[in-house]
Amino acid sequence: MLEERDLPLAAGHRRITTLRELAEHLLTDESVGQGLMAGTAGELELLASIAALALERHGPAAGGEAEDGTRYPWQQRKPVSPVEPADRWVPERDVLSWFEPGQKRQRAEHALTRLRERALLLPAPKGRLALPPLLHVRAAGFDGYGRTADRLLTTAYNAPEVKRIAANLFGEGAARTRDQAQALITALLADPARVRALVENAPVRALELLDHLVPGPPLLRTHCFVGRYGSQYAGPDAKYVFREGGSGDEGTDWLAGRGLLIPSGPDLGELPYEVARALRDEGAAPSPRLEPEPFTATVPLPSGWEGEGGTAAAAAAWRAELVLRALAAQPVAIRKAGGIAVRDTRRLAKAAGADEADTRLWLDLAVNAGLAAPRDDEPAPASRGRRNSKAPKPTARLLPSDRYDAWAAAPPAGKLLSLLAAWAVVPAVLTHWPDPDETPVALISPQDEDAVTLRTGVLRALAVLPDGHGLTANARGYTELLSLAAWFQPALRAHLAADATGELTGLDGVLDRMAATLAEAALLGMVAHGALTPAGRALCQLLEAGAARHYPAVPGAGADPAARGPEGLGDDLSLRPALAKAVTTLREELYAALPEPSDKARFQSDLTATATGAPAPALADLLSAVGDIESEGHAVVWRITATSIRRALDAGWSTDELLDRLTAASERDTPLPQPLAYTIKDTARTHGQLKVVRSACCIRSDDTALIAEVAQARGLTKLRLRRIAPTVLISTAPPEETLSALRTAGYAPTQEAETGTTLLDRAPTDRAPSLLPTLDEAHSAYGDPARGVPASARLLAATLAPGG
Repeated sequence: MLEERDLPLAAGHRRITTLRELAEHLLTDESVGQGLMAGTAGELELLASIAALALERHGPAAGGEAEDGTRYPWQQRKPVSPVEPADRWVPERDVLSWFEPGQKRQRAEHALTRLRERALLLPAPKGRLALPPLLHVRAAGFDGYGRTADRLLTTAYNAPEVKRIAANLFGEGAARTRDQAQALITALLADPARVRALVENAPVRALELLDHLVPGPPLLRTHCFVGRYGSQYAGPDAKYVFREGGSGDEGTDWLAGRGLLIPSGPDLGELPYEVARALRDEGAAPSPRLEPEPFTATVPLPSGWEGEGGTAAAAAAWRAELVLRALAAQPVAIRKAGGIAVRDTRRLAKAAGADEADTRLWLDLAVNAGLAAPRDDEPAPASRGRRNSKAPKPTARLLPSDRYDAWAAAPPAGKLLSLLAAWAVVPAVLTHWPDPDETPVALISPQDEDAVTLRTGVLRALAVLPDGHGLTANARGYTELLSLAAWFQPALRAHLAADATGELTGLDGVLDRMAATLAEAALLGMVAHGALTPAGRALCQLLEAGAARHYPAVPGAGADPAARGPEGLGDDLSLRPALAKAVTTLREELYAALPEPSDKARFQSDLTATATGAPAPALADLLSAVGDIESEGHAVVWRITATSIRRALDAGWSTDELLDRLTAASERDTPLPQPLAYTIKDTARTHGQLKVVRSACCIRSDDTALIAEVAQARGLTKLRLRRIAPTVLISTAPPEETLSALRTAGYAPTQEAETGTTLLDRAPTDRAPSLLPTLDEAHSAYGDPARGVPASARLLAATLAPGG
């Protein structure tokens, strides 16, 4: 079902509001082009065959070629005459007759239904098929034909060259004007019998060239023609003349001298449509292949492989949470040149215990999902007395957004939904850095137009793997996967070429980008052992629903991360049922794959705490406050030390509170192991004996022996400590630096305010406004519709109308 709000909006135009405007839009070349991009190679082959049938029945589309001779509609600068599809219908039974009765014919019927759903087949009387105008205009090119002789002659030559060809065909004096000469030539070429009779007397070399040109493509590199003024460059209105003395090839000169090869560009000749049509053997019926070639590079999947995908997905949600926690604790600056400094990325990676490359991925996904955003800090005031001093520019920092706190409190499935929705549509292979001489940085500007196409093709290709089998992780498997991805996403074929043996060549790094895409999918739990997980299939459905058309909006990222089922999708998706269904399916699969977060931990005598699966936010906060993550996987293990306990005490936890909270979090409410309880109490006993006074940066303690010890400590010489009383030292460094130096030296100081109260080391809570646009905000509107309404548009509008 077509939804008006599912349609992307072109910049600078107003929104479609009527069925007539929608029908007219669906007939435009832009709309047809988007529909073609969503089809498979088999569907495109079927459309090309239908267009060839229309070409055979009705001839070339009148007025379909631009007057400037350009080959593609988006390159045309001059208007062309409209093509009325209602005048070029073809019988559906003739198309279905190409397929044997049974499964092949059923596939063809299903393919025709899918093409109708995307308006690539227009509404027509029962039993007939109607194509959009663009397909009629390009029909000759689809079938390997060139342009018509009349168009080529008009574009390429002035009168002397046209008369010269007529003289070669009919003798001197056969035509007195250019129009007469061109009419004679086109009449001859339009008669297949006369063309075949003419070719019977062609030299052997000319016949060899025709053998290559007639099946298509109809273009030949040749030195037979030169620009009229001798220049090798030719613009859209350039004319050509025959090269003095010929090209040096007898066959080329013979064809060109009789209008069977006409210049269409510098050093380029084109075989006219009529010549190829007359010389082709059209006895065989078309045989479009509607199913892809089967995979052969596969391996059996191990038992329990889907569970490994769920484990990877849970680990991805947890690791992304740790990176964003580290960002919330200490936001990072954004470089003037863009991106985040490598040292800051490494700091976040170390704090989260993550790989540096993965940390860049989480940051980029968080920004695209609206969970983090840049914010300009307030500039420092200008110095007094400097009239002409420029105000300093504000610095930008990357902060968690105002959506982060709700996201951090959500279950793992809700967390991962936003990140997956962003990964699906972001136009970049985020972990692929093509230039080995450049240092990768986080927070890049996504601008890879082929990334989503590649990602969609790879996921769709993996979806057709035989049941119980995964992709072989070797060069053969990757090459086969890329070929199948190009079948599902024909736009990828521009990057592929094949040599005489059929081997793919000239991949231009596509295999590297595909390998990076697969690695990202495995990291996110969408692929395991070379096969799509159930969540991966749901993500593929989200892409097939057109989610990427709305970028920079991210369908699904704005949903309530704590909601389940169809609730909490937001206003954006409530009016777009196809996208809403895909997002809901993805969320359900994530909840099925990811276990409920654990709110209990197992404490052991070796001072470790283990949480099976993903820990609940409250448990993660508690254990991260009192310990450090030691390992991850099916479980997360924290190591509790005196240093980590002091960190919790610095943040304001009391001894009793720590013991009570840890005991409540213990599995089966068992008491804490004695070594852990003793370590907490012993650490707390010495905590706070030293006091750093903020006003004069004093260090005070009631323990005079401790003051004497600190005053003589070699590791604190940079503080230039001086004892001013038995219980007081003063430092030349500010309080924060003094605290850091004392803790590094192994002491456990706390900071004291002027009033004597203890100051707590709390993480900052700054948040930036989310920059994630809604679907409506990401779109502009369509332009004013044309006044005239073609018959096909009226029929399409009537079909879309309620009850139509």
